[in-house]
Amino acid sequence: MTTKNWNTDSWREFPIKQQPVYKDLEHLKNVERTLASFPPLASASEIRALKGELADAAFGKAFLLQGGDCAESFAEFNEKNLRDFFRVMLQMTMALMYGAGRPVVKVGRIAGQFSKPRSDNMEKIGDTELPSYRGDMVNSMEFEEQGRQADPDRLLRAYYQGSATLNFLRTLARGGYASLKQINRWNMEFINSSSQGKRFEELVARINECLDFIQACRLPLDDVEEFAEASFFTSHEALLLGYESALTRFDPFDEKWYACAAHMLWIGDRTRSPDEAHVEFLRGVANPIGCKVGPSSTVDGLLKVIDTLNPENEPGRLTLISRMGAGKVGDLLPPLVRAVKDAGKTVVWACDPMHGNTIKSPNGYKTRKFTDILAEVRNFFEVHKAEGTVAGGVHFEMTGQDVTECLGGAQAISELNLSDRYHTHCDPRLNASQSLELAFLIAETIKKQKGR
Repeated sequence: MTTKNWNTDSWREFPIKQQPVYKDLEHLKNVERTLASFPPLASASEIRALKGELADAAFGKAFLLQGGDCAESFAEFNEKNLRDFFRVMLQMTMALMYGAGRPVVKVGRIAGQFSKPRSDNMEKIGDTELPSYRGDMVNSMEFEEQGRQADPDRLLRAYYQGSATLNFLRTLARGGYASLKQINRWNMEFINSSSQGKRFEELVARINECLDFIQACRLPLDDVEEFAEASFFTSHEALLLGYESALTRFDPFDEKWYACAAHMLWIGDRTRSPDEAHVEFLRGVANPIGCKVGPSSTVDGLLKVIDTLNPENEPGRLTLISRMGAGKVGDLLPPLVRAVKDAGKTVVWACDPMHGNTIKSPNGYKTRKFTDILAEVRNFFEVHKAEGTVAGGVHFEMTGQDVTECLGGAQAISELNLSDRYHTHCDPRLNASQSLELAFLIAETIKKQKGR
């Protein structure tokens, strides 16, 4: 992180991609000024804590679980959906924690994941052409002229919903909802009530033995803070830099700037050019930063991005999120991993097995196959084992709801089922059952690699 020739607005002098077109620029400026007067959503001390946990992940002492909505919506914002999402994240955490034998860093794609990059600026249905839907903080998903216009007031609504979401998640994380005893009870319910659960009975039985041992050592699970509470952090793709810069604050403690709309921000595959606005903005803030690494990534390009975003080679600062596709990761990822290792760069390598495996079903739905998602994760782990590097984490688009958006899994969701509960505002997500099944399968994979 370097602030040489940088300020919170220096990005405005650079080329920028994936931006909505606002008709009333004065209104947009007024909204950004209002946001700049609001309290930050994440604190600098919380952000530093996350960076410390990610530093452990870079050295194989922790494991990153990053997951949540493709694009959060205003319409589906309610207590049940938030509680269900957090519950699944905690259940996945316990499975991964046991499989990896190390702490799990829990980062949600939540409380700010309201905007999305699009392949085309315009969408055409019949003879009507309108601006593409870019997420609820920009415009409306409904295909009608007024709703598809970029509305600055949606930035304010995103802030308020993000604030309420973060408040509620903090309450759950610190109020007993995240206790190990409770999470294990949920996993037992999964084992007993679902067809896929039977496969993982032995793993859950081993976890039970560990918990029994802890209690036999007179360490009550409900009274010890480490067993009754959970650390949880938020993240989103930093697309709308006016929103991000308005919520950036200077912390006198360490005299650094922090983007306080989330604990962690990431740059997508379309906006990671070192000579453009998104990298320019994020190079100057002290948050942990993620960068998607797709099939078009080159060794020279990746090393330049790393040097720009993390010139001091600070552990925990940079997470590289591989999103190659199940059929490509085995060929495309090894030279990148090798180059980063040979250059002595300290990063967290995480696997996003979602974006490279999107297909369109015959009935027109965007979807992903559970088998492809699992295959990319397993290939990712094999690459790092072969290269002698650390497979540091995973990054999923998922929900706690019982949706039917991804094909397969033990639920055997078929193309005929997609229309049953296809609720996503953008890309298909793993549902609660598929997410937990995947976590158990990854735990098995990690255990086998470790010979445990």
